[in-house]
Formats: sequence, C-alpha cells, structure tokens
Amino acid sequence: MKSKNKGKDFGIFALPGMFCFFAVVIIPFIYGVYLTFTDWDGVAEVKNFIGLANFRKVIEDHEFWTSMLLTFKYVILVVLLVNIIAFAIAYLLTRGFKGQNFFRAGFFTPNLIGGIVLGYIWQFVFSRVFVNIGESTGWSLFEASWLSDPNKAFAAMVLVSVWQLSGYMILIYVAGFMGLSEDVMEAASIDGASGWLKMRKIVLPLMMSSITICLFLTLSRAFMVYDVNLSLTAGGPYGTTEMAAMHVYEKAFTSRQFGAGQAEALILFIVVACISGLQVYLTKKQEVEA
Repeated sequence: MKSKNKGKDFGIFALPGMFCFFAVVIIPFIYGVYLTFTDWDGVAEVKNFIGLANFRKVIEDHEFWTSMLLTFKYVILVVLLVNIIAFAIAYLLTRGFKGQNFFRAGFFTPNLIGGIVLGYIWQFVFSRVFVNIGESTGWSLFEASWLSDPNKAFAAMVLVSVWQLSGYMILIYVAGFMGLSEDVMEAASIDGASGWLKMRKIVLPLMMSSITICLFLTLSRAFMVYDVNLSLTAGGPYGTTEMAAMHVYEKAFTSRQFGAGQAEALILFIVVACISGLQVYLTKKQEVEA
C-alpha cells in the first residue's frame, strides 16, 4: 500500500515537472545538436547532413571568437563587481540599523525590471540625461552619449548589468549573514579576533555556500546576456559590444545559418558548463560548517 502511495505521489508531483523539463529543455537541446550537422536555413523542409562542416565554419568565424573574448572580459568584470558590491552591501544591511529592510527592498527592485525595459531606460539615461548633465556642467565625461563610444558603450553594459544583478545577490548574501552562528562570532571576539581577521578566517569560510550560489548565478547570467545587450547597445557602435549570445542569434536568425548558429550555441554552452562546473567544484571545496 505504501509503495502504491509513493507511486501515486510521484505521478502527481514529479511526472508533470519531468515532462515539462524534457519537452522544453532536453528534447530541444538534442534537436539543436542534430541541427549542428545539417545545412538547414530555418525555412527549407529538407535538412541535408553535412557532418562537421558547421564546426569548421565556427573555427574560421573571426567575429564569433571576437565576441567570445569580449564576453569573457564582460563576465570577469560583472562577476567581480556584482559579488564584491553585493557582499559589502549585504554585510552593512545585516548590522541591525534602522530601516535596513527598506534598503533591502530598494536594492532588490532593479532585478524585477526586465532586461529589455531596463536597457531602454538606461539608453535614455546615457543618451539624454548624462548628455544634459555634461552640457550644463562642462564635464567631459558626459559631453557625448556613452553609447556612441566603443569603450564607454562597453562600460555602460557592465554598469547596467551590475546595477541589475547586485540586488538579487544581496538577498542571497543577506540570508547567508543572517545564518551565521552568533556563538561562533562571539567566541572569535572574546579570543581577540580583529574585524579583518574575523572576516577572513571566520565570516568568509562560513559564507562560502552563499558565495558558491552567487558566483554560479552571476557567471551563467553574464555569459548568456542578450536582452540588455539588444536594447541598450544592439551590439553597437559598429559591432564593438556584440556579446556571444547576440552573435549566435544573428548568425541563426538574421543570416539564416541555423546549423552554424547551433554549432556556436553548443560551443558557448560547453564553455559555460565547464567554467560554471569548475567554479562550483572549487568553491564547494572551500565550504565549512560552523
């Protein structure tokens, strides 16, 4: 009777989720891998098998590797800035001062705004608000729109992404700080541990589980950035801010090279999976229990 109930519970609660996961993730992924070996253009009914020709195209695609290098640069900056800022703010927001819950909600708000909307809002800020500030104050930094300069456009991408992602990571770090054992912290203070020593030897090791989650989330989201890239810069000026995900989309849907686009998407997936897996493995090894 017990086994029957278990089977019934599994059917009610697990099977719908498993069906959706296979229908939305696994089957499209397998079909996408199949397309990498074809010359399909997204329209034709016939899909001719061409072997590894698409992967040879990817290897020779200079623009794809340029976008990958730019994406790596973007990921490094975003991951470092988001986690440093989120960690520091979360630490301040768990010190018990008045109104800290209000500030937690305020910092989380940007994460609720969709990437497309966020990009258009900041496009207005960079192109109009900053330019007006530059004209009225004479500050050279704001004299022209950041989005018209390749270096400043990239900096704008990083700034907007950090502003958006930090709020969500703050909540995770806040939860981690609130879970720290008061007894351990008090014992460290009694033993004479200074603020920095306590942070390095006690707080950081105990916070590694939160750091693992935040690093994984920021890595995966930064590598796959598309919506903010599209609405803020659209890859401009002159393709200098085109990230890997946007290049893959352009290759598949604009150039009508679905096979080559899928091959690039598969390579991007493997890169992200390997880096994220390595990050989780390394940071998990550093986790300790109080």
